[in-house]
Amino acid sequence: MAMVGFKDAEPGAATPPDAEAVGRAITLFLERLLADESLAWSFDGMDLERVHRHTRAFVIAALGGPDLYVGRDMRTVHAPLRLSDENFDAAVDHLVVSLRAVGLADDLTAALAARLEPLRRQIVAPQP
Repeated sequence: MAMVGFKDAEPGAATPPDAEAVGRAITLFLERLLADESLAWSFDGMDLERVHRHTRAFVIAALGGPDLYVGRDMRTVHAPLRLSDENFDAAVDHLVVSLRAVGLADDLTAALAARLEPLRRQIVAPQP
């Protein structure tokens, strides 16, 4: 397992997030993903509680909180899914909407979306 960190963030760029709020947002996020026909298929057969735990830890770290994400690297996790740029964009949009729904500020969610963009190369399958 690899530790995927965000330790190079600008210091003081954001106050570490409320872990409980992020947990609620991840619940909403997963609900939104499962309701989205373009993404729901990618969760077939997955342990959603495990996905929730890993996603929560990852997002907390990405927002400037403690880096507690211990899991496989993004490329390994997502490669079998053969996700497209459209899938990536939809998932990031669902995440931002979910975080805003629990009260995270627009500047935090915009910063998170920007921090996720470099992961596109690891998550999106190479196109022929």
